[in-house]
Amino acid sequence: MITGAAAMSALLSTPVRAADTSKSFLEITTWRLHNSPEDQLHRVSDYLEAGLFPALTRAGAKPVAAFANLIGPDGPSLFSITQYPSLGAMQDVLAKLAVDQQYDKASQTLGGGNGMPFVTMESTLFQNLSIIPEPILSSDASSRPPRIFELRTYQSQSMAARQKKAAMFNGGEIGIFQRLGMRPVFIGESIIGQRQPNITYMLSFDNLDGREKLWRAFGSDPEWKKLSAPPELKDAQIVANISNIILRPLPFSPIR
Repeated sequence: MITGAAAMSALLSTPVRAADTSKSFLEITTWRLHNSPEDQLHRVSDYLEAGLFPALTRAGAKPVAAFANLIGPDGPSLFSITQYPSLGAMQDVLAKLAVDQQYDKASQTLGGGNGMPFVTMESTLFQNLSIIPEPILSSDASSRPPRIFELRTYQSQSMAARQKKAAMFNGGEIGIFQRLGMRPVFIGESIIGQRQPNITYMLSFDNLDGREKLWRAFGSDPEWKKLSAPPELKDAQIVANISNIILRPLPFSPIR
């Protein structure tokens, strides 16, 4: 489930600073698939729904979401997101999964079909920023159509540049998203994973047209223009690259 075992072990053994204990951790796992008679998409989706997510819940973690890519590179792919209250809790969950017989049976089923159940899996671990210490789950998912979700990653030129961008998010940028109706779901700093240093966040929209309109409104918003006006806070100084993926929730996803 977790890649980079040595790095993960070292991280889990590092004490968490007291100031960080209120911010939870998110693991985003990307399941790279290919279109073939192996039917990888349905095999992994079934495994997440009936195997991994129930096992994580039994072990004390919180499955947050399951998505398929709608627009973005390297498709087809699935994304699963899991929340842990602390690194110590994550370590406990991994230990419980290792002895969970139901989970082991589901894993055996996933790998028991013809060919490969998936091409590869990649995990990134984030610590949430203080402005959204844990993911925001809507309470009306059962009474409306599923939304679309945008996963955005901002790579920074240095750790210091990432701190400046984090301060912008904590100091007003997330508030602008919320005021405009862009519905942020989570935002966190990557502590294990690719393309570091970076900040990754997720927004939800009713549809693609609504997304376009809201991003235009954000770009012209007076409060955003004021927040981003200082020369030292221009993207060229603190954001080296921006990448985004549009996702759609799977039917069993807690976030829809």
